[in-house]
Amino acid sequence: MAEARRGRPRSETVQRAILEATRAELGEGGYDRLSFDRIAARAGIAKQTIYRRYPSKNALVADLILQGFFLPPPLQPAAQGDVHDDLRDWVSRFAEYSSDPQTASLIRAATAASAEDNSVAERFRDQVDYSTNDTLAALLRAGAAAGQVRADTPSGTVAEMVVGTLVYRLLTRQELTPEFLQDLTSVVFDGIGPDGRGA
Repeated sequence: MAEARRGRPRSETVQRAILEATRAELGEGGYDRLSFDRIAARAGIAKQTIYRRYPSKNALVADLILQGFFLPPPLQPAAQGDVHDDLRDWVSRFAEYSSDPQTASLIRAATAASAEDNSVAERFRDQVDYSTNDTLAALLRAGAAAGQVRADTPSGTVAEMVVGTLVYRLLTRQELTPEFLQDLTSVVFDGIGPDGRGA
């Protein structure tokens, strides 16, 4: 049997190795410690291979965000029929997802990269909207249609407030405790409940 042909890995394989190595490095060391030397060593490739694709680590992080390596697919609500219960379930699952140390480091790294580059910030915002804000806003709109929240509720703004609060706690390394999540959802419904009071 002829020996298998050896050569350079396919471009897609190399690209995947770069992105996976970058994700691992960010998860372990954060954005400040990220370097092409460390990525290349982890991916088992030459550093110049990375430079040919990305002129800077900002460009690399931007592509990582674009490819969906930071956030999960949309966290769908449980759809129990009660928007209060659905929101509580949603924020609890967000807290569970973000409690993983590597996940938390990745989100902090994306935030740091976004602060340095407008294009990175735009891509990260799009990813956050897709993964969290849009889903949560849809949940609130369904609650308004069912008469469970005020009809004039600005669902997009409320969704950003909820997600922003959760991410702030993550960035400042504060635990998302059950008590805090309960307080958060209660405050939300104090403002958007159909009778102006919390559930």
